[in-house]
Amino acid sequence: MLSNYFLWGTCFILMHELDAIRCKEWTIFPGLSFLPDRAGMTVFILLHLPLFYWVLFEIQTGDEVFRWRFDLFLIIHLILHLLFLLHPKNQFKDYLSWIIIIAAAVFGAIDFVNLNQ
Repeated sequence: MLSNYFLWGTCFILMHELDAIRCKEWTIFPGLSFLPDRAGMTVFILLHLPLFYWVLFEIQTGDEVFRWRFDLFLIIHLILHLLFLLHPKNQFKDYLSWIIIIAAAVFGAIDFVNLNQ
């Protein structure tokens, strides 16, 4: 059974992806940053369709290996945002963006610890 921590972490990372469109995250992604703005946004959004499908598919299977890997991803995702904090095109500067990113990592970490006890 999925924990509330896992579900909250998933909610926050999905919220982050909505915020990522507002913050034009594709402009700091290697491989997408060279595209014109409209094309980068389109590709960024379309790439999330199979990604979201895969995540939702794995969640409904109840696979614990996926769950602990996803928890680790949420933590690593925060680290990546910290590493890219000074990127000149990084627009994740406001408190709302950071609350979302940090909350996803915190819930992922709590779920990871609880899963491995």
